[in-house]
Amino acid sequence: MSDRNIRVEPVVGRGVEDQEVEIVERKGIGHPDSICDGIAERVSQALARAYLDRVGKVLHFNTDETQLVAGTAAPAFGGGEVVEPIYILVVGRATKEYELDDDTVVKIPAESIALEAAREYLREHFPELDLDTDVIVDVKLGEGSGDLQTVFGEEGAQVPMANDTSFGVGHAPLTETEQIVLNTEKRLIEDYPHGHLGQDIKVMGKREGDHIDVTVAAAMVDEYVADIHDYAAAVESVREYVTDLAAEYTDREVTVHVNTADDIDEGAIYLTTTGTSAEQGDDGSVGRGNRANGLITPNRSMSMEATSGKNPVNHIGKIYNLLSTAIAQAVVGEVDGIREIRIRLLSQIGQPIDQPHVADATLVTEDGVSVTDIETEVEAIIDRELADVTGITERVIHGELPTF
Repeated sequence: MSDRNIRVEPVVGRGVEDQEVEIVERKGIGHPDSICDGIAERVSQALARAYLDRVGKVLHFNTDETQLVAGTAAPAFGGGEVVEPIYILVVGRATKEYELDDDTVVKIPAESIALEAAREYLREHFPELDLDTDVIVDVKLGEGSGDLQTVFGEEGAQVPMANDTSFGVGHAPLTETEQIVLNTEKRLIEDYPHGHLGQDIKVMGKREGDHIDVTVAAAMVDEYVADIHDYAAAVESVREYVTDLAAEYTDREVTVHVNTADDIDEGAIYLTTTGTSAEQGDDGSVGRGNRANGLITPNRSMSMEATSGKNPVNHIGKIYNLLSTAIAQAVVGEVDGIREIRIRLLSQIGQPIDQPHVADATLVTEDGVSVTDIETEVEAIIDRELADVTGITERVIHGELPTF
């Protein structure tokens, strides 16, 4: 038996697939909130690697307060322009110098590292955004709180101590609606073959009974749209693509809607110069969008913690949300008879992160399978994954785990 406080019990109520109404949302990588998430996480990875290179361990930092103030643009068929640049402020705390055992003081240019990482992220993901004229990136990193730095940097501890009394929550497997919403945005970004589509793609899924409606807000890039007829064709192309994609994940009836706010007759359409609504009045903040599994799921338990930008060593708002999701996926992958699992991990500040205050698993099982039949297997997997909690840190630093 494990010495960890692990609880396994049946779910109260019906599983999500059995509920009459399900709502699922994803804010794509070009949404202003997701831009902030992406930059904050890239900065976090860059700082962690810099600390490892310079002093041999990750020092205290957080960059999870990144903000975006929208610019102003004048999109036009065939190509418009940005009139006022987007403003991005990377805000947080970072250790800027560290004393080695030989009394040598190592100075770390945290703000320069952060600025380079932010610009690198924008360059990678937003090809229509001119970094010289369309966006201003600013960085303000203060020093960390002394008491939290002490908790963070306790010498000799094999497992880091939790920085906060907080919780993380994850679930598996994804419902059909969740799979459609998640993959609609991802595949429109990665696989959709037409250049007229920008990176700001918001997807909302609604299932009522056995009918799924998918509503897509897709920013079109003006340079690649010749006129209103070309725009209408582009919208229809996206609708057809998503309709075919949805059929891969469900046998239910699916209706796809694209850019429902458009008024073609009046010329009011979702046309952008840069591929993101951040160019025109839509601000953003870290943590205001997708949860750690890439979705916003009001039918599920969710943590309100921002995951992106937090340090990956002992910040529970990051580690436990990622770990709970990984545990849920591991359990359904290895144990037969589970239709749905929810994992909740609760920490206590100053306690080892592999020893949560409670690790709680609630299950919906297949007909003929009771929770008591599989309880021991489930508990063993949770115990194993908690024992390897520091593996989450390594995967995050190397960019192997998405956080939004």
